[in-house]
Amino acid sequence: MKKYKWIIILLNLIILLVYFNYSVSKKEELLKDGQLVLLQLAPVDPRSLMQGDYMNLRYAISNNTGTEHLPKRGYCVVRLDSKGIAEKVRFQQETTPLNKDEYLIKYTAPNEWNINIGAESFFFQEGQAKKYERAKYGGVRIDKDGNSLLVGLYNEQLKNIK
Repeated sequence: MKKYKWIIILLNLIILLVYFNYSVSKKEELLKDGQLVLLQLAPVDPRSLMQGDYMNLRYAISNNTGTEHLPKRGYCVVRLDSKGIAEKVRFQQETTPLNKDEYLIKYTAPNEWNINIGAESFFFQEGQAKKYERAKYGGVRIDKDGNSLLVGLYNEQLKNIK
């Protein structure tokens, strides 16, 4: 029995490593090939005593939305203006219908007051809060399936803040 125990542990470890590497490669692919979408930020407090400096992100496209009628998971359909800034078109549960020049971003609604779209926190080096207070947009890369990945914060001139 001890012989099988080590084989099972080794198989689980291999499966875990394969899954981890697959996840990393999907994120790298999204970073490389994903469509850059700028989401306007709603104001929030950028500090946490327990976690260090970070900005809790709220996106303007999730404001003024009656979440009591939305499913817990679904897609926010957006259209990009000429500058690449997203404008909310609608929320829907499935990937279709999708019209020309519309993009999907997966969302979750953990309660009736909030909708989470993309990353909800942006961590930065301690002492850099002043620089990120000017952020007006969160830049996310999205793929055709609605997966999103936060790639940075952008100022009013649409420049990545570094």
